[in-house]
Amino acid sequence: NFYRYIFYFLMEYSLQSNSDSDRPSCHRCDLTFSCNCSHAQFIVVPMVTDDALTLDLSFNNIVMVTDDDLKGHARLRVLSLHGNADGIHSSAFASLWSLEELDLSDNEIKIINHKWFRKLGALQRLNLLHNPYRSLGPHPLFKSLVQLRRLSFGSDALEEIGRAHVSGIDQLEELRVHGDNLRRYEPGALADIWPLGHVYLSLHGPFLNNQSLASAMLGDVSYPETWVILENLHLATSQSLQPFREAAKKRIRYLSLHNVSISDQRVVEFLVVTDGVPLTFLKFDGVTLKGEGRWEKAYQTDHKALDEVYLRNVIVLDVYKFVSFLQLGFLLQYPRKVSVINAGVFVMPCATSYLLVNLQYLDLSDNLLTDLTLQETLCNGRGTLKDLRVLNISGNALKSLSTVSQLVTKLSKLTHLDISRNGYSWMPQSCPWPPTLRYLNISQAKLNTVTPCLPVTLQVLDLSNNNLNSFLLVLPALTELYLSGNKFLMLPLGWMFPNLQILNIQSNTLTMFSLSDLASYSRLKDLQAGQNKFDCNCDFVNFFQSDIQRRKVMHLSDGEDTYLCDSPLYLQGRAVGRVWLSIVDCHRVLFVSVSCGLALIVGVMVCILLWRLHAFWYLKMMWAWLKAKRGSQRRRRIRHETEPLLSFDAFISYSERDASWVENFLVPELEEPRNTNEGDMDSTPLQSLSLCLHKRDFLPGQWIVDNIISAIERSRRTVFILSENFLQSDWCRYELDFSHFQLFDGHTDRDAVILILLEPLSRDDIPKRFCKLRKLMGSTTYLEWPQDDDRRAEFWNNLRKALRTVEDET
Repeated sequence: NFYRYIFYFLMEYSLQSNSDSDRPSCHRCDLTFSCNCSHAQFIVVPMVTDDALTLDLSFNNIVMVTDDDLKGHARLRVLSLHGNADGIHSSAFASLWSLEELDLSDNEIKIINHKWFRKLGALQRLNLLHNPYRSLGPHPLFKSLVQLRRLSFGSDALEEIGRAHVSGIDQLEELRVHGDNLRRYEPGALADIWPLGHVYLSLHGPFLNNQSLASAMLGDVSYPETWVILENLHLATSQSLQPFREAAKKRIRYLSLHNVSISDQRVVEFLVVTDGVPLTFLKFDGVTLKGEGRWEKAYQTDHKALDEVYLRNVIVLDVYKFVSFLQLGFLLQYPRKVSVINAGVFVMPCATSYLLVNLQYLDLSDNLLTDLTLQETLCNGRGTLKDLRVLNISGNALKSLSTVSQLVTKLSKLTHLDISRNGYSWMPQSCPWPPTLRYLNISQAKLNTVTPCLPVTLQVLDLSNNNLNSFLLVLPALTELYLSGNKFLMLPLGWMFPNLQILNIQSNTLTMFSLSDLASYSRLKDLQAGQNKFDCNCDFVNFFQSDIQRRKVMHLSDGEDTYLCDSPLYLQGRAVGRVWLSIVDCHRVLFVSVSCGLALIVGVMVCILLWRLHAFWYLKMMWAWLKAKRGSQRRRRIRHETEPLLSFDAFISYSERDASWVENFLVPELEEPRNTNEGDMDSTPLQSLSLCLHKRDFLPGQWIVDNIISAIERSRRTVFILSENFLQSDWCRYELDFSHFQLFDGHTDRDAVILILLEPLSRDDIPKRFCKLRKLMGSTTYLEWPQDDDRRAEFWNNLRKALRTVEDET
């Protein structure tokens, strides 16, 4: 021990010398500030938030809890150090003023330090079970625990309990003492604890070897109002029943025996010991019976007060020799409640049933009853068990629902019937039932349909965990309906249950429900529909979030977090109440309609704008140009091989309305040979020019755009006859723009354009859509057709000079 304490001292010093940054952290805390740090292999107390209310450090390897580990956790309410080591500093819990529950069980604590509990004035629950301490120590441990209500201590190593150990405890709701190897008990040590609600005593060794100790201890905690639970008893001898005499003297009323081995003789002796005792509740849980059930020797005992007998997990070693209790009328005539659960019962003889004259509650669940043996148990419905109100035969081997209904018809006071966990595969169309039946449980069977077999008097019906997918039966008195674990695709029609207040339809295949579905339930208050396969469409999500979450329609007692999306796939697993759907998801038709309308409006506005800017004309011209250009390139290659590139001196672009001027003035003047002075016979004649006119020189049958481009390419100059008529001609604009493209395409000289104004036109008079013409007029010298005849000779001379300049250059 000396070396152990040296080790712990060094360990504590080492841990204290480390800074907080060296301690591990635990971040497994939920929104309620409950931190689960169990099974994490911590060797020291980890750091957690100071706001933690619950801290679970169980099943770790913490070897020492220092005085600094839990500082700052003044708000902590629950602390579990279950399943760790034994090193705890005397001031480890000094800062936990608000602690209400402390679990130090299953450690290696050999000495309990009373200083641990000095500051724990708010502690209500303390668990010190299964530690290897032999005694609770020389000092009162619990004197400062004024709020303590539940105390558990002891282990196989506990040897002694004295008055000083438990002094200061005034009252407890629950006391657990594990003292299977207890050797010394100071009489009266537990007697001062009053009132005492439930006491659990595990005294295997004292009941066998030290009955006086067991008697003293059991006598100290036995009160008429106290529930006494004794565990791990082997009642093999008469002396082992001696402690019950002390309990009988205290007029004990509630007694439970857990994990008990007993024989026929000891049962008789127990009945004798408790003769005349006002024992109202007797429970055997986990009992092994060595005998044949021959207890009639105790027939003279008085157990008129016995109201409830509870037997569970019973093993009868000689089950085939076991008698039918026909001689136990003195005992069976009194109880009003009998439970025989998981006891291997395959039949209760009808004669035995007749003995249960006061029986109101019978539980034969988890046994081996069949349809045939149930007929014997209920005497084929011949009027036995007339006062029976509750019958539980769940978890047996029953197959016929019709047989069960016929057998219980004569139970005229029956209100509750539990026949769940049996093998019913179908439901007949009609079944007789007692008119008093209000509660019926047929859950965990194999039913596929619901028929009028069900009684209309039912107020509570449980059909959970079957194979039902519809419910078409009017039950006007029904207030609670449980349909979880079936295959329903929608809620049942509410008008069939006008008084329904609770509906549980969890774990089905519901995809949604709506306000109209719930509106058909006129009195429904509580809906439990979680854990279904909800389709999170807009209607359902909006209804759930706007009406259900705000409790405008219904209360969901199973919690909103159980309502999860199953579809669409990108929302799968998300809570319906926290899903957000966009307007595109929820109003797709409206969104598409509005979007198309806006797109149409924008398109119209853009078209108007483009029309105002003459963009369509430019696009049309650009397309024509690109198309024609490919043809011109092909033609150019052909002309290189077959003919000269230039065929005309000038291409004349003019409006058809100005054709008279071109034909009467321009063509005669330029194409017909003339003298420099018409009156002088010796003057040098002017060379005639070759002009390209669309009326005369365009090839018939060829696309007009190709003709225009070809004429421009084959002419040295392009002469534009500008007038108001020109500005109104689309083809003139084509010719103007194509000529401009030719300039920038590199196939025409930049001075190859000549502008002739037939009428006065300024650059500002030309519309802005004629951007290229405006540009040419700003950068090119143009000729004006004079209205005065005297100046026309000069005009022609200038025009010829311009044309000859090009000719000379070529």
